[in-house]
Amino acid sequence: MSEPARTEPTQLTYPDVEAAAARIAGRIRPVTVASAQPGPPTEAATPTGATWSAPPTGDPTASGLYFALEFMQYTGTFKARGAQNFIQTHLEQGTFPEAGVTIASGGNAGLACAWAARDAGVRATVFLPTTAPEVKVERLRSYGAEVRLSGSEYAEAAAACQEFVESSGALASHAYDNPLIAAGAGTLMTEILTQVPDLDTVVVSVGGGGLFAGVATAATFHGVRTVAVEPANCRALGAALEAGEPVDVPVDSVAADSLGARRATPLALAAAQTDLVTSVLVDDEQIIAARRHLWDGHRLAVEHAAATALAGVHGSKPSAGSGGYTPAEDEKVCVVLCGANTGLGDL
Repeated sequence: MSEPARTEPTQLTYPDVEAAAARIAGRIRPVTVASAQPGPPTEAATPTGATWSAPPTGDPTASGLYFALEFMQYTGTFKARGAQNFIQTHLEQGTFPEAGVTIASGGNAGLACAWAARDAGVRATVFLPTTAPEVKVERLRSYGAEVRLSGSEYAEAAAACQEFVESSGALASHAYDNPLIAAGAGTLMTEILTQVPDLDTVVVSVGGGGLFAGVATAATFHGVRTVAVEPANCRALGAALEAGEPVDVPVDSVAADSLGARRATPLALAAAQTDLVTSVLVDDEQIIAARRHLWDGHRLAVEHAAATALAGVHGSKPSAGSGGYTPAEDEKVCVVLCGANTGLGDL
């Protein structure tokens, strides 16, 4: 039995985010927003030299830089929000099948889906390639998911997942390409604004665009600027903005494990088409330097995707071609540190 055909909206609205916030309240950890401690601008260096200038921090009562510590979320990333909203919506609407929910992902989305399913007391089946690390398989199983290994590549696992949907009637979830997933992610922005109501700018890293679409929708509604940061060689949103439609892009970055989507969603493209959104690119050395700065300067161990957001904010005008956003002197900026499912050996 296949899933009934449906037409997904191509634009997210703020009421979608508000509804998600009400639906998942008490089911996720509210984000902690911390002010970066005052200090002079610093430069973080990689083996080939300094490539990124850390933004200055100031008195949090006047102006400065903030971190949204979303890596403290259940399962280690923001994706718990969208997974909860997705499953709870289908349960409320009576559209959750007996076969449960399924997803092809051994990464953050798969973990979030399995965890949210366990929380709701429903079945989850997660498809992975046979080459998936055993630690991921065991973590998924610890959340109560049925893990099915199929093929040697992700594409083969995804195909097996689709076959399972068609044969069993299971509900197909996605890492980012779903309005319920994006709306759930957007609840992060509403929580940030309750703690910094006069925020000027929020900075997020972008892969396929689920987090960005949700956060930018909420930010734009409140008149807050969104800076969308992508690795230079994983620029699905930037390419979509240039083309006027989602297009396939090559994927090659140290942050590709989380941000390596080949195509941005229509929801992300629609959310980006406003004067309140700024799209910037950073190279891998800037990402590595920002991640190192977060560890050396703040003792925050995050994944490269989280460091990508900070890499997009410069303490001084970036050199030609290096990308980045430079805040005004009195601008309040919150950088979303979206996840910390990372190894510690390369910090």
